Amino acid sequence: MLNKNYFFLFLIIIVLTISFYLLDNRNSDSQDVRQVKIGNTVLDVKLAKTGEEQARGLSGLDSLGRNEGMLFVFESSQKQSFWMKDMNFPIDIIWIDENKIVVYIKENAKPESYPETFISVEDSKYVLEVFAGFSKENNLKQGDRVEFVY
Repeated sequence: MLNKNYFFLFLIIIVLTISFYLLDNRNSDSQDVRQVKIGNTVLDVKLAKTGEEQARGLSGLDSLGRNEGMLFVFESSQKQSFWMKDMNFPIDIIWIDENKIVVYIKENAKPESYPETFISVEDSKYVLEVFAGFSKENNLKQGDRVEFVY
């Protein structure tokens, strides 16, 4: 009888461990998709937080949807430089400071511009990559406020 109780207790622990593992992995994936609100426009963004994610960026993708983007999150605010290595489509690059204010915009950065680098003249903690033409279409300019929706 005692061995049977230990068996069920062991089985419950295994099931709970697997459940927590699966739940944790599901939540970490969903946390990668957040939204950025600029004016009345809301974008679904993929976060690039690690060095590897930031180095890869959007390279290798064939396109970017009109309501999609990639938000690069850096540990500290400084001048961030970007290039178009292995990109297949043009983008707008938007530099954002720690107060979530747009400090610089590079419109229509083209894949063939590589190895040229684009760098903000002011420090930024975040950089948002969106489809080429987004900035013009949404009348985005330096000094505009950006909201992050978690």
